Amino acid sequence: MDKGYRLSAATGLHKGDRDYQQDQVALLTHPRASGCLLGVVADGMGGRTGGRKAADQVLLTARQLFERYDPDTDDAAALLRQIGQEAHLVIKLTAIAAEQEPHSTMALFLLNPGGECHWLHCGDSRIHHFRGTQLVRRSTDHSYVQTLVAQGQLSEEEANDHPQSNVLTSCLGTEPEPTFTAQFIPRLQIGDTLLACSDGVWHYFNIEELGSVLNTLNPREASEFLIQKARQRANGVGDNLSLVILKVEPPVETKPTRRSSLASLN
Repeated sequence: MDKGYRLSAATGLHKGDRDYQQDQVALLTHPRASGCLLGVVADGMGGRTGGRKAADQVLLTARQLFERYDPDTDDAAALLRQIGQEAHLVIKLTAIAAEQEPHSTMALFLLNPGGECHWLHCGDSRIHHFRGTQLVRRSTDHSYVQTLVAQGQLSEEEANDHPQSNVLTSCLGTEPEPTFTAQFIPRLQIGDTLLACSDGVWHYFNIEELGSVLNTLNPREASEFLIQKARQRANGVGDNLSLVILKVEPPVETKPTRRSSLASLN
């Protein structure tokens, strides 16, 4: 990363028009390594208590393993996969004990000191990497409609409005082992933004809109705007909403003090 930079970030969480909140979201700072961060989005499914339990487990597992992570010696990609695998196992055990069917999506990004960044996702919670207003890359959903897009049977726009757009091909807590897809950014740059969010957010925006909002507003303002606009566009039938935004900005310039001039005023 460029010498000298500043990280700004925000999270957002709203139950939308649902009766209860099943999403979970967090931005965790490493307890010992400055500049090391973990973003987590989990969209729980499986009824009021089941879905929330699944999402809670993703967050709990992420927090526990991240606290033990050493960015100088440990493998970041292996950590993210371990979070997914362990959360998946516990969610399956919860289903057996509670006679529920809890499931969850997962979207993780880990920033190491110096700007190296790793992603991992499962399901249709997405991770986006923008440079200014331009999308560099986004995760590819593990969903039925994404399979149709890959086969050329649907466009991205058609997939968004497809009646089976919420059918997943992989998530945590299912009997088949989940699919994890990883990405790697060798070094983030000043002007880069990461957005991880559930489908309750991304469903209501195109890429150009997301890029414009993230480039123009600071993370807190962008988080508030995206949730407010998604709620408006959902028109009373919106899903839970969750997002994490991380932005790499230039360092704050400090003006030199003029001590000699001020001293003469005394």
